Amino acid sequence: MHPRTWSLVAPPPATVEAFLARQQGAALNYPHRGASNGGAPPGGFNLDHNRVRVGTGEAAFAAGCAALRAWRMFPAPWTRIFPADAPIREGQTVAMLAHAFGWWLSACRIVYVVDETAPVRRFGFAYGTLPTHVEEGEERFSVEQLADGSVWYDLRAFSRPRRPLVRLAKPLARRLQRRFVRESQAAMCAATAVGVGGKETAS
Repeated sequence: MHPRTWSLVAPPPATVEAFLARQQGAALNYPHRGASNGGAPPGGFNLDHNRVRVGTGEAAFAAGCAALRAWRMFPAPWTRIFPADAPIREGQTVAMLAHAFGWWLSACRIVYVVDETAPVRRFGFAYGTLPTHVEEGEERFSVEQLADGSVWYDLRAFSRPRRPLVRLAKPLARRLQRRFVRESQAAMCAATAVGVGGKETAS
């Protein structure tokens, strides 16, 4: 495995910074930019769409938006975003460090930002994978407030394994994706100070 993307121990900040600097000019490793924003997924990709209610009213919506801006939907300690204070803006490149049978270092880029008031109030963004990522695809994170005042965290992604080892271990990779969804939902519920109730999941 490429030493810059996998290691037995967590890479130090200087290594992550150097890795991220090399990704700034890289192109997305899939041709379906923006396809996570509704509609059918591209052929050959897995679609995952999960929602959880995180509260009701303006305070819950504001807290959810603040959590997205702070990348708090990434469950600690086994996932981390670098830089931790990366702004939510189109074109922003980030590194994602995940601990699963070693430490995996991947790069993603924000491909669009959502900030809508109608027909549903919604804030969020999607990022797409860059060539160093073990998978290819796109993931959208958003917070929505419906007409009844309820506030939901919505996670939508299409993806498929890119590297041979990940393709061979697809069941394990899918299990890790489901773990990420569960713990990301719990992190967002904690960020809005409510329990994990009113859950709706589709995949």
